[in-house]
Amino acid sequence: MRWLWRIALSLVLLVIAAGIWLTVHLTRDVPQTYYDDPVAHFKYGSTGGDRIAGIPVGIWNGLPKLCAEYFPGDGWESLGLIFEPGQDRPVGTSMRRTLGLDRMFLNCAACHAGTYRETAASERQVVVGMPANRLDLVRFTQILSECALDEKFNPWQVVQAAEDAGADYSLFERYQLYLAVPAIKEFLILARHRFRFLKREPEAGVGRFDTFNSAKALLNWPFEDLPDEEMIGTVDFPSLWLQGQREGMKLHWDGNNDSVEERNRSASFGSGGVPTTLDRKSLDFIADWLRDGAEPPPYPFPIDTALADRGAPLYRQYCAACHGASGRDFAGSKVGTVEPIEDIRTDPCRLDNYTYALAVEQSNLYAGFPEERFRRFRKTHGYANMPLDGVWLRAPYLHNGSVPTMRDLLEPAENRPAFFYRGNDVVDRDKLGFVSDIPAQDGEVFFRFETRCVADSPLTTDCASETNPDNRHDENQCVASKWAGNSNRGHDGPAYGTDLPPEDKDAIVEYLKTF
Repeated sequence: MRWLWRIALSLVLLVIAAGIWLTVHLTRDVPQTYYDDPVAHFKYGSTGGDRIAGIPVGIWNGLPKLCAEYFPGDGWESLGLIFEPGQDRPVGTSMRRTLGLDRMFLNCAACHAGTYRETAASERQVVVGMPANRLDLVRFTQILSECALDEKFNPWQVVQAAEDAGADYSLFERYQLYLAVPAIKEFLILARHRFRFLKREPEAGVGRFDTFNSAKALLNWPFEDLPDEEMIGTVDFPSLWLQGQREGMKLHWDGNNDSVEERNRSASFGSGGVPTTLDRKSLDFIADWLRDGAEPPPYPFPIDTALADRGAPLYRQYCAACHGASGRDFAGSKVGTVEPIEDIRTDPCRLDNYTYALAVEQSNLYAGFPEERFRRFRKTHGYANMPLDGVWLRAPYLHNGSVPTMRDLLEPAENRPAFFYRGNDVVDRDKLGFVSDIPAQDGEVFFRFETRCVADSPLTTDCASETNPDNRHDENQCVASKWAGNSNRGHDGPAYGTDLPPEDKDAIVEYLKTF
């Protein structure tokens, strides 16, 4: 009988050992970090979203082939994600070992790292903190949901696609994924439903997204019950430099928050970070660097100093009060304040999208974490006057990205381009912005951005038959149309320098290159 006891004891010890291994395997939580290099950490470090929304790395790598018909081109790069030499994943993604698998998802740099080129033949230069000028985030969300609904998104084909893409899974990991894929599918289908507001909006294109409808989605708002004038909130991705100097200013495009720290926590929702999963150490490290260390690069091309000197006093006269004395000195009587919509007269849709009801509901976020609870969100009635640091990398301009270059912004609204092309990162050295008058180049197809109905619009064949074809807004209120949220009006008139002679406008543009 002694041998039976030995077998039983061995089995018990084996079960205990297996339990310990399984516990360690499934509870291990190790992110990739770059604390010795804040730029690399901003590009590839975690905010915590990969804990809840993280996609297993093998599946991420296998999706472009498994669901190739939903991608606009070859893989993730066709969505504007940036791949650097020597890196196996794009800028703006983090990776974490959690739940027994290496999982990855988007981080801050997905929306706040971009590129520029001197010419179409030049190598792309990656700049952290600038808007993600080529990222099509709407298409990214649509591809994930469309792929999840495809019959090919089943455990066997998904795991096979991951292994075809180079994943080397153990037998246990393979079975683990067989259980995980249905959960991923359900999560993506839920996200598709929550983000159904995208169907009611004009196509955003690259470099833009609707941030506060996304907040409503996370809070499970009933979009079907919302009026049309509250449904369009698409804006350009903003820059993230010199955040310390912005503390106390009215932040976000409409100035609805004046706390840099709270704004950062709010932004983390966009990368899947929620209070219980937030990687606070990593987020604090990123926030400290953004506050004290992140600066825009200087304009890399020759500047006509004589013309810039001529533009300096003109800038001080027409622009400095709202936008700061320079690209590093943010002094100005109205910098960081909210300009009433009646005065600025730019497209009001984003302003109408952010409602008092949403501000109230946001005050309940982090309610279980008293020191972090949201307290600073407010409904405003205009758009914030922002500093212009690194303005040469922040095109297109206005909150909705409706004006391609700074020189165009200095024209009366009726003279600004009715449509242009977004996604080209070749710098327009004459007008200050990016080249915007060509639809395609070297295999790349750029997004046609329409500010109103035009004769050759792909959206319609007859402007006369369209409701609100000129994208007009009565009494500064958003009006539903195929171009809602895209208007390039406002920020014009004598106070904004749009009546100046052309040579004076050229001088202001040249001076802005020093920012």
